[in-house]
Amino acid sequence: MQGGLFQRYDAGGFFCEMMRPAGRSEAGIDLVVERLARMDLEDLRRRANDAERELYNRGITFTVYSDKNAIDRILPFDLIPRILSAAEWTQIERGVIQRVTAINLFLADVYNRQRILSDGVVPRELVLGNVNFRPEMIEFKVPHGTYAHICGIDIVRDEAGQFLVLEDNARTPSGVSYVIENRHMMLRLFSDVMSGLRVRSVENYGMALHQALAELSPQSVTDPQIVLLSPGIYNSAYFEHIFLAREMGVPVVEGRDLVVEDGHVWMRTTAGLAPVHTIYRRINDDYLDPSVFRPESQLGLRGLMEVWRSGGVAIANAVGTGVADDKAIYAYMPRIIQYYLGEEPILPNVETRICGEVDGLQYTLDHLEELVVKPVGESGGYGMIVGPHASRQQIEDFRAKLKANPANYISQPVVKLSVAPTLSPEGVACRHVDLRPFAITGERTWVLPGGLTRVALRQGSLVVNSSQGGGSKDTWVLE
Repeated sequence: MQGGLFQRYDAGGFFCEMMRPAGRSEAGIDLVVERLARMDLEDLRRRANDAERELYNRGITFTVYSDKNAIDRILPFDLIPRILSAAEWTQIERGVIQRVTAINLFLADVYNRQRILSDGVVPRELVLGNVNFRPEMIEFKVPHGTYAHICGIDIVRDEAGQFLVLEDNARTPSGVSYVIENRHMMLRLFSDVMSGLRVRSVENYGMALHQALAELSPQSVTDPQIVLLSPGIYNSAYFEHIFLAREMGVPVVEGRDLVVEDGHVWMRTTAGLAPVHTIYRRINDDYLDPSVFRPESQLGLRGLMEVWRSGGVAIANAVGTGVADDKAIYAYMPRIIQYYLGEEPILPNVETRICGEVDGLQYTLDHLEELVVKPVGESGGYGMIVGPHASRQQIEDFRAKLKANPANYISQPVVKLSVAPTLSPEGVACRHVDLRPFAITGERTWVLPGGLTRVALRQGSLVVNSSQGGGSKDTWVLE
């Protein structure tokens, strides 16, 4: 099967998402491989250059705050798709729905009866002492019991081909705009490869999101006005804010565009004040309402929490969802699923140790050279160490940080992430990938087919985050 474009391709002993092991091949995947194999490397490079130029012209960027010389960057895009069979997608979809259901039940419980804490399933101090736990949410009943309306679940595949959950994103997960834009790009540049293939569409995300947000609005409203609340143009995900608002057909607003009057939220327009019924907020809790959280915030809206609690407006995602995607809470997700649903996880966790616990800390210190250690409150690949790839000095420096504040860290074994063929300067080579499916929950949960495949573009790297040099691929789910 391998030849032409893939004649020098070597998966290096990792599970390959395209060149499946014997007995695990799929007819649709084999057809894609055959079509790609007939392609000339220079033709692939030309198409890749066309894609990069189009990304630049369309302003599809993200922001890297740590780089003062190149703040706005094009998200690197690899033309060779990542492919999932129908059976694989069914497992992922069921696992994501199960996980999102458990996350919402957990949030509803910890902000109300706190049964899971009383029963000792999750340590009380791990929740109530969590920086993302918001006492302001106690005994506040949200519509449909849904706190995390938009979730992104980070999934990896190990060397045996098993899907594992690496991380939950229940606050303001980003990246879905790239999923849809990547597909648009492939339909233009890879139409010959996609011809005749039954690949599930990603076009209805905006419609599904709008419907779920409309379901949250005050019950007396028949035609709710939805807005997307953004921190503004300097936010790293501002392109996505504009994209999603356009997909839903709703305005993007900043805090200064809104006002609270008579127990309702209003939007300033050229025709005067217009009512707002649902706010899809892309602002962190701390900056949402200066009368409740950070008083110096210029990003949010003073009085918003009071209007929300009184039923005058709906907010997605709910305040306080961050307590459910904390990396320490993640370690308890299998128990949380069992507690609320009476089921085993469809998608298991990566084995995780909590360094705030004596045994977990000791094991991590004893095996630091072998583990990935992450701070519980960070994202984007910041503040972590990959033991096998770290220098002796980096190991010792991190050991000191770990001892100084063990509760801030969790550790995991290094998962031998699956790989996918990727265009590199040397030709087509294997690069490690992960997957972030996106789930929308209103009255029920719907999962966008596929999701964001992130790829570590540096040879041997396991860090796929865009801010750390990663890129993305289109994800094809075959019917």
